[in-house]
Amino acid sequence: MDVAARIATHRELLSPAERRVADVVLGDPQLVAFGTVAAVAERAGTSGASVVRLANRIGLEGFSELQAGVQSELASRLGRAAERIRQPATADLVGRTLTLELDNVQHTFDRIDRAALDRAVDALAGGGTLYLCVADASSGVMAQAGAELAMLRERVVVLAGGDVTVGRLSSTAGEGDVALVLDLPRYDRTVLETTRRLGRDGVRLIVVTDRALSPLTERASEVFLLDASGAGPFDSYVGALALLNLLVAAVADRLRATATERLDRVEAAWRAADALADG
Repeated sequence: MDVAARIATHRELLSPAERRVADVVLGDPQLVAFGTVAAVAERAGTSGASVVRLANRIGLEGFSELQAGVQSELASRLGRAAERIRQPATADLVGRTLTLELDNVQHTFDRIDRAALDRAVDALAGGGTLYLCVADASSGVMAQAGAELAMLRERVVVLAGGDVTVGRLSSTAGEGDVALVLDLPRYDRTVLETTRRLGRDGVRLIVVTDRALSPLTERASEVFLLDASGAGPFDSYVGALALLNLLVAAVADRLRATATERLDRVEAAWRAADALADG
């Protein structure tokens, strides 16, 4: 498990001082990799003891092991960059995009905590209402996941649109329900506030974002971190789509008996309406 994933797993246990150190670790890994305990503590506005406590809190043996972990991750990134820069210079946007998107998926899956995945699938396959909380930018990939989940289980509600619509759709949410949330900086204010309200109301939150200490994760039960590097000016949602595909496939496995019957009914309805031209 990489350092960011460790921080995500233990985020609820962190004290305010430790969270500030974690922000430095995630936001300025070069300082951690090549600096000192004192330098990291100064940047975080806390003491060296807090830096060491953060390392211990996430299961590492002090600052030296934290530093080694960050150095290893940086070396891996730099190694890939060093390999790419030695390739013949081209204006091959296709190749560049392919490389970035493969990395997005690889890094996203490398960060998956298998125990958290099992817990998330249990919740997504459970009996409460499943709310999908999504911003405009990520509405496409979440809509696909939502349509597939709705064919596998009952009571799937997409929370999209303005505050009035989202408020109405989520007004009865509470304990026993679950919300799958997807957003990246700069956060959609409606998604951020809705996620906070659902958490206060006892809804179990499963959050997909790019930062362990994202404001979306404050009350989250499970957090999945994704890479979203784009070849152009916009974030990539390829890693998010791959992660959502994994969650849908896992829910299908978990609900195989009942989901098979539901899918049979869907297929029968499509055939009765002559909705699809298979040939």
